[in-house]
Amino acid sequence: MTADGTSDISAFEKHESEVRSYSRNWPVVFDTAKGATLTTEDGVEYLDFFGGAGALNYGHNDDDMKAALLEYVQRDGITHSLDKYTPAKRRFLEAFQSVIIEPRGLDYKVMFPGPTGTNAVESALKLARKVTGREAIINFTNSFHGMTLGSLAVTGNSMKRAGAGVPLVHATPMPYDNYLEGVESDFKWMDRLLEDSGSGLNKPAAVIVECVQGEGGINAARADWLRALRDLCDRHELLLIVDEVQMGCGRTGEFFSFEFAGIKPDIVAISKSIGGYGLPLALTLFRPELDEWTPGEHNGTFRGNNMAFVTAEVALRKFWSDDTLEKRTLENGRWLREKFAPLVEKFPGQVELRGRGMAFGIAFTNPELSEQVMKECFDNHLLVETAGPQDEVVKFLAPLIITDEERQRGADITYAAVERALAHDAAA
Repeated sequence: MTADGTSDISAFEKHESEVRSYSRNWPVVFDTAKGATLTTEDGVEYLDFFGGAGALNYGHNDDDMKAALLEYVQRDGITHSLDKYTPAKRRFLEAFQSVIIEPRGLDYKVMFPGPTGTNAVESALKLARKVTGREAIINFTNSFHGMTLGSLAVTGNSMKRAGAGVPLVHATPMPYDNYLEGVESDFKWMDRLLEDSGSGLNKPAAVIVECVQGEGGINAARADWLRALRDLCDRHELLLIVDEVQMGCGRTGEFFSFEFAGIKPDIVAISKSIGGYGLPLALTLFRPELDEWTPGEHNGTFRGNNMAFVTAEVALRKFWSDDTLEKRTLENGRWLREKFAPLVEKFPGQVELRGRGMAFGIAFTNPELSEQVMKECFDNHLLVETAGPQDEVVKFLAPLIITDEERQRGADITYAAVERALAHDAAA
């Protein structure tokens, strides 16, 4: 703390790398958190519509998860185990199967590739190439799949790709839904490339897609588009990989964001909120017949995070044994659209509402306005972030457990900030 009682950030500015990002927008020191509220070390509360970039779907420090975690640590439960068998892993696998997989009519093997989303994506890409014997991957415009080299190769963002420092190869971008007009035009082009031996496109191993693009700007694919993509993969014998890292675990309403389209991916990458408590955990799911791994062919020192298994099991049984959270999330999404709809009418062509469920975005024609809105929200003790290729979208990833009062308060702060920014821009 400084002499005037405010947070001292000098140590971070002096010693931490320039790569830090979120802390530049929110230059305070957060100390405690509960539910949808973060509190700084000098006692100032902030409403959290950021949700750990999608890692905190169930909010901060859920009481039931915390109790299970404390009990596990207190009795000296195994913390680090790589892929050794533990009771915590067994209970998680049993809960995941009975609560999530079986009720949805799915049949997947579960792989623990490492603790992060990019680990899940890398293993998905590697498995697709191993199984098919092909190298190329089709990805989509404005996609984001992670920061390691394989994941970056199938990521669209030019700034993040530039950080690789080496050529990113074996990936071919195609237009995401609404990038061109209509399902037919999107897949007619892809069909032609895949069928024509003169197109120059090597037959891919797989297609990787986000059903709602998070970092890409809260772009939500239509159910028809996703079904057409599944059909294209079937016709051309391509594996369909769905990246659920940010949009899984109920963010769009259903546990998996692909459920509403009635499709079944071949491989699924999931991370972020699967741990329930914000603890690192990632899964790669795939059809059993694709399980061609040899022992140790893909591994990672921290792929067995037992503390995350403990909290993940609690989260699955607490929030997904019935459809209460799903219905609440869809209701919140509808409420947010109705709340902000008057701004679209008042400022036609200047602002657009995007997303599905509690993945919600406000996109500006003038990208500079999103930064202004984010700053004003922070000044009024609300955390929101920006997304999109030009950071033109104000992005809500609020915890799914927010109360009506928190939802109203956060929306009111954002509404006022958006309205001021648009009015000032229109008058300029």
